[in-house]
Amino acid sequence: MATPTVAILGLVLLTGALAGPFQRQQNAQLYDEVRQLLSLAQGYQANVQNDEPLEQVSDKPDIPKAVKNWPKKALKLGQVSGVSVNSAFQPVIFHRADRVFDQYTFNSTNHFQQLHLGPIAEPTVLTLDPQTGQVLGQWGENFFFMPHGLTIDRHDNLWVTDVALHQAFKFKPGELSPVLTFGQRLTPGSGKNHLCMPTSIAVASEGEVFIADGYCNSRILKYNAAGVLLRVIPSPPEFLSLQVPHGLALIESLDRLCVADRENMRVTCPRAGLYSMKGKSEPALTIQQPDMGRVFGVAAKGKLIYAVNGPTNQLLPVQGLTIDPQAEAVIDHWAPEEGFGNPHAIAVCPNGSALYVAEIGPNRIWKFELVPPKKK
Repeated sequence: MATPTVAILGLVLLTGALAGPFQRQQNAQLYDEVRQLLSLAQGYQANVQNDEPLEQVSDKPDIPKAVKNWPKKALKLGQVSGVSVNSAFQPVIFHRADRVFDQYTFNSTNHFQQLHLGPIAEPTVLTLDPQTGQVLGQWGENFFFMPHGLTIDRHDNLWVTDVALHQAFKFKPGELSPVLTFGQRLTPGSGKNHLCMPTSIAVASEGEVFIADGYCNSRILKYNAAGVLLRVIPSPPEFLSLQVPHGLALIESLDRLCVADRENMRVTCPRAGLYSMKGKSEPALTIQQPDMGRVFGVAAKGKLIYAVNGPTNQLLPVQGLTIDPQAEAVIDHWAPEEGFGNPHAIAVCPNGSALYVAEIGPNRIWKFELVPPKKK
């Protein structure tokens, strides 16, 4: 038997379904929020019936240990700007082949200056063997101009951003043409229908999409699964100043979207607004400390965040960071024995066994095993 909450929410959704098409369009955001509340209420009821706690994820930080001699054979890569992991636990990387992002790539109005080169002729999306690091599959040639972020959702849809195109795309598994496109091709802008050098994407389990829009606009756009804009972060009265949101990671159990706020040299985690319309006025969780440097990438495991910084100044080490957002604290630092050069992105395997770090100088991909701490 349904709980009163579930019954009421179901009635609201039914009422919306009976409305006319114009009214449904006007109320799209409300129904999206209600649907998420219904999903949360059903999950809560299931846990109550099973007499199980809502959250069973261990928060003890695993220690990243670099896997030596991985990949077993060197890969020919350009700047590796993005990395994610699919449901088969295979890392997928996004690289720029012979294209280089430098101070000459864009002009003062953020227009791409290398159009004469055309799209990158080589495959830019590579799927790797998690054991050997060798290429299992590749695609993405003759489409992208300047790859940046890559995210794979729970259904193995692939989401990417291209800073030269000023666009973000969704590709279904095995398809070479996008099913969703955000932004206007080669046209930077700050309006609701434009992006300007977007950097990263996070996708919630219920389908909500967050795009970090990125180098120029320093904002985050939240869409529903159909690509309808729901929210701009930050929006009044929300007080949150971002300077190049470069990476995104969702902690759904906390309803937090964690942002690698690069030029503010911090990680900040505002409310994602996934399950409730309440709490949007709560301040962001903010993690910042003197040795943090410019944070380029973030990835979530349970209620923890793994992050990587990049070159900032000679006094600050380039390293990985393990972060407890609720405590607003960095709880560990890590790096391979050889050291990092210029990390750009990070991803955690869905089963929590490994994480991967992509670098744009030297151009390479690292694999780290996540090892539980030794019991004392």
